[in-house]
Amino acid sequence: MNSLKRLILCIEDEPDMIDLLRIILESKGFEVEGAAGGEEGLQKLRQAKPDLVLLDLMMPDIDGWEVYQQMKSDEATRNIPVIIVTAKAQNVDKVLGLQIAKVDDYIAKPFSPEELLHSVETVLERQRRA
Repeated sequence: MNSLKRLILCIEDEPDMIDLLRIILESKGFEVEGAAGGEEGLQKLRQAKPDLVLLDLMMPDIDGWEVYQQMKSDEATRNIPVIIVTAKAQNVDKVLGLQIAKVDDYIAKPFSPEELLHSVETVLERQRRA
């Protein structure tokens, strides 16, 4: 990985989950920005232009699928990769995310730090090669 820190935006309504994601990712040299919910997430997404978005699906203001749709319909943000990180982990949800919505990866809560890091590194490497 190069010397520039890669910015990851975590759009998640649970502050403890943002803290956990930050601890795991910053330990590997990533810069992490948190957004408490979909509305704040969309604002920070447009301002910060992160390298990757970790997106929860179940949020009280704007759900993750709506955030994803708005992100992908905006020329400025459509090419930013998205990993869904959610407790909504039934197979049908994963198939919808990966096959229909075309998210870059889908991680079910609870997850291991290794699983998260592997997914983030794989998606960023795929993006770099594209």
